[in-house]
Amino acid sequence: MSSFDWIVLSVTLAAMIAYGVYKGRDQASGAQSYLLADRQMPWYVVLLGIMATQASAITFLSAPGQAYTDGMRFVQYYFGLPLAMIVICITFIPIFRRLNVYTAYEYLEQRFDKKTRLLTSLLFLLSRGLSTGVSIYAPAIILSSMLGWNIYLTNVVMGGLLIIYTYTGGAKAVAHTQKLQFLIILGSMALAGYLVVHQLPAGVGMSDALYIAGKSGKLNVITTGFNWKDKYNIWSGLIGGFFLALSYFGTDQSQVGRYITGKDARESKLGLLINGLVKIPMQFAILLIGALVFAFYSFHPAPLYFNSSAYNALKHAEPQLAAGNEIRYNQLHSQYEAQALALVSSRKFTGNSQSAAVTRFKQTQQSLQALRDSVSLHIAAQHYSPDKNDTNYIFLYFVKNALPVGIVGLLFAVIILASWGSISAALNSLTASSLMDVQMMGHAPMTARGQLKYGRLHTLGWGIFCICVAMFAAKLGSLIEAVNILGSLFYGTILGIFLVAFYVKRAKGSLVFTAAIIAEISIIAIYLLDIVSFLWLNVIGALIVVMISLLSYLRRK
Repeated sequence: MSSFDWIVLSVTLAAMIAYGVYKGRDQASGAQSYLLADRQMPWYVVLLGIMATQASAITFLSAPGQAYTDGMRFVQYYFGLPLAMIVICITFIPIFRRLNVYTAYEYLEQRFDKKTRLLTSLLFLLSRGLSTGVSIYAPAIILSSMLGWNIYLTNVVMGGLLIIYTYTGGAKAVAHTQKLQFLIILGSMALAGYLVVHQLPAGVGMSDALYIAGKSGKLNVITTGFNWKDKYNIWSGLIGGFFLALSYFGTDQSQVGRYITGKDARESKLGLLINGLVKIPMQFAILLIGALVFAFYSFHPAPLYFNSSAYNALKHAEPQLAAGNEIRYNQLHSQYEAQALALVSSRKFTGNSQSAAVTRFKQTQQSLQALRDSVSLHIAAQHYSPDKNDTNYIFLYFVKNALPVGIVGLLFAVIILASWGSISAALNSLTASSLMDVQMMGHAPMTARGQLKYGRLHTLGWGIFCICVAMFAAKLGSLIEAVNILGSLFYGTILGIFLVAFYVKRAKGSLVFTAAIIAEISIIAIYLLDIVSFLWLNVIGALIVVMISLLSYLRRK
């Protein structure tokens, strides 16, 4: 990376830390200020905070790679989101606002009992703590790749920088930095999409790139076939995605903590509803960038393996194997590039391409992928890299090697900022829950100074915990899938508890507590046995809690 790129990267990150510390400098009112930003955020700050909490570095680093390898069908994961936003605005927000809670789980003590509140908050703390550790690992990949640093050292650096303003400024720092971060992110990703198309070969335009991506199966936005083990189709997206979004936005403190900082219920609802409307188009655009990057590398030389450090380890240890693979790969890719250009030319002159030419193009593509898969398996088997594959490095490689000076530093800064936005919100929510739902539950109220002191200690403790988790994140494969799988192991059970609380009015705490434990054990067993894809775990977990509670309640009647 050039010196100018380093200046752009360093100035952007330093300015964001300084801005966060400045905005969160006044914490006179204790927990009300540190955890809830005095409930003074307007709807647009609520909206940007919600979206920034979702859109971590994993979204901008791993999602284009996901589309590159598996196509755009991942967007179906969000199809249930708008429906979930409506339900939350009707049921969840009015209750949380009326009770004036610090965390979503305070309501459960009032509705059930202390042990149900404690169990639910512990499930949240475990799931969010693990997921946040994975989110710290995502930007660490960038610095590790650029500097050649050890990934474990890089995890400490990335997590440590973030903790500075989150520890100091609390919810105010999180809300205001997220607002700025997300605006920078949107502009930079739009610029990246433009540059992908702009750097296509002469005579090859946007429609040609989409044509090649479509023929390669990368524009598979809607898949209608039903299969319990298929991770992404319209059914798992609408149903499983609805339950996951309902649980994530309705019961996960990292999201609840964003919209209960709104000035009033109207501001909270408006931010949440607009999020439901814009999230799908935004995710579609990010995945489309990945499909366009795939088309870009159909016309330009692409590496055999995108994780450069892992492939260099292979070359150093087994030079003859690497050389033989590279000769074969370069021959195939040259043939592949020529076939892609021929398809585009044929399409322009004849209006369509000959089926035989398309067949040859796909065969060459399959041969390339088979060679890449064999190299990936060999790298994993020989432990040249802790990563299972190179999906998370595809967009990173493109940015580093194909974009102009200055833009590279900006986009790297954007990916890091995206991570900071989501992780800072997660740390703030973990602090709120562990302080209010665990340490302070059942104890005498603390002074404002005591709340601020322990709030900062909890933030520091969770930051260290998440950095430790990041040390193991490399073994999880595609990060965007890993985060969603971790959430799905717990969200269904948590959602089921809240659904019973809202809609089964006479259900008692001991009954729900037992149902939740049974549900969580069942979900973990189903996942380990690989019975269904992870999105369905949210549906199953919620239904188990609701059904056991209903059946037990009806039997008692």
